[in-house]
Amino acid sequence: MDAGAGNGMVAVPAGRVTLSDRRTQRSWVVEVAAFRMSAVPVTQSSYAEVTGRWPSAARGDRLPVEGVSWWDAVRFCNALSLREGLTPAYPRCDEDGGAVEWDASADGYRLPTEAEWEYACRAGTTGPRHGPLDEIAWYRDNSGERIHPVGGKRPNAWGLYDMLGNVWDWCWDFYDPDVYGTYRVLRGGGWSDEHWSCRASVRRRSHPTFRIDDVGFRLARSA
Repeated sequence: MDAGAGNGMVAVPAGRVTLSDRRTQRSWVVEVAAFRMSAVPVTQSSYAEVTGRWPSAARGDRLPVEGVSWWDAVRFCNALSLREGLTPAYPRCDEDGGAVEWDASADGYRLPTEAEWEYACRAGTTGPRHGPLDEIAWYRDNSGERIHPVGGKRPNAWGLYDMLGNVWDWCWDFYDPDVYGTYRVLRGGGWSDEHWSCRASVRRRSHPTFRIDDVGFRLARSA
């Protein structure tokens, strides 16, 4: 299994992050416990090794897997956990019934929370990005209108690659259930996005069954 799955995990220290939402003009502070995050998004070869599937529009072992729904991502987390003898983080995962439960005490793989994602993306910085965009991200101005292999740009201070650009990352959280129901959070921007979408604070939402060629995911594990 390559670093696009579970064996390329980076230790993220505990801390706090301030999240914000432009639509509602609100902000809120979240305390983040120490956890581990995959250094790169899940790759196509890792996804195929665990699931036997190649769902992506563009094919390449080291390309991020895309064309995966939020449900596909949580099922992958459980499958990889079982493969490695870990306790699945999602003991109930019923797409047909629309029900999922997260066991926060489990040692298996899971999606990062939105707060964990932004905190890890910032890596101690406070600006819109953790470095010059062309040096850290594949986005509309430099991607050549295509997805790129993981780890091709400079990482942040904590050793995390592709936090901005290349593919959006599914997160665990609901976006705003009172307004958008079951829609889940996406973070980070993708290879076809303008520069303003590739910022640490940008929030996007989509239905958990949604699949498109610039949305993938990365893994987390509780410390």
